[in-house]
Amino acid sequence: MKNLLIKSDNLKGLNYLLADKQLKGKIDLVYIDPPFATGGNFTITNGRASTISNSKNGEIAYSDKLLGNTFLEFLKKRLLLIKELMSEQGSIYLHIDYKIGHYVKILMDEVFGIENFKNDITRIKCNPKNFARIGYGNIKDLILFYTKTSKPIWNEPREKYSDKDIEKLFPKRDKQGRRYTTVPIHAPGETENGNSNKPFKGIMPPPGRHWRTDITTLEKWDNNGLIEWSPTGNPRKIIFADEREGKRVQDIWEYKDPQYPTYPTEKNAELLDLIIRTSSNENSIILDCFCGSGTTLKSAQNNRRRWIGIDESEHAIKATIKKIETIEGDFFYNNQGYVVEELK
Repeated sequence: MKNLLIKSDNLKGLNYLLADKQLKGKIDLVYIDPPFATGGNFTITNGRASTISNSKNGEIAYSDKLLGNTFLEFLKKRLLLIKELMSEQGSIYLHIDYKIGHYVKILMDEVFGIENFKNDITRIKCNPKNFARIGYGNIKDLILFYTKTSKPIWNEPREKYSDKDIEKLFPKRDKQGRRYTTVPIHAPGETENGNSNKPFKGIMPPPGRHWRTDITTLEKWDNNGLIEWSPTGNPRKIIFADEREGKRVQDIWEYKDPQYPTYPTEKNAELLDLIIRTSSNENSIILDCFCGSGTTLKSAQNNRRRWIGIDESEHAIKATIKKIETIEGDFFYNNQGYVVEELK
């Protein structure tokens, strides 16, 4: 399949993907950054995209005039079609702001099922603000993460340890100078059967707990010097810093918006890289039906995924093409190129 950029209202575009392109159940990942029901227009003036302030003389890149229930109904129609397009291992990340986000969360619970809600991710979007108003400065928006089923694609992301992290999390050193920490080899809950409740080196797990693994593995760890015994005879597993891939990514992300965006509300490319690498595989199809400047599509291609973008704005289509054309070719990966279609 060639990558596809569609100039169209996205409701029509999504129906086109279902009926004409036969893509029902084929999309592994959806990222969308829809309008935030702000009631305003977002403009481009002399080639510069607006972020907060809009010029009266600027060209409208997109309009964000739908409010309240009208906006939610607009979004629901599109989410229902997106769900049909998603594969059984598919995920959706919806980027929204704090004013309308809680209503959108309820809507997504209805469409995708509250059991498939995974995260309300806080995204730090900018530096602290000093606007004079009653209320705290707003430096965040949110990303709602849902899956279609209980078995989505999930490539566990890891964040590299900083030097301070290593000093704090791995405070000990062995004779060779390797940093390490220790963790208990028992876990909550008692077991009546199996090896996890048998004696290890003549001791039982504490009351109400069981060994984290079988006795054979514990013996192997001990023989290989991977268990540290305290002066009181308490065994703990040794974890070396240089054997860890990094720390788990949490649900507060700092990916600030570009300082000089090419399109209004353009998002950080590293943010999209994280989402795409985590919730899709190579050659998965990625969909962004509010594609704006094409950041999602470029990230998808750079990460060897296939992509589909939809937007009705002429400015968005031009910005996307310009961004896609900056991608350097990958000698080892044939991305099949892309086509642009305009739906009437």
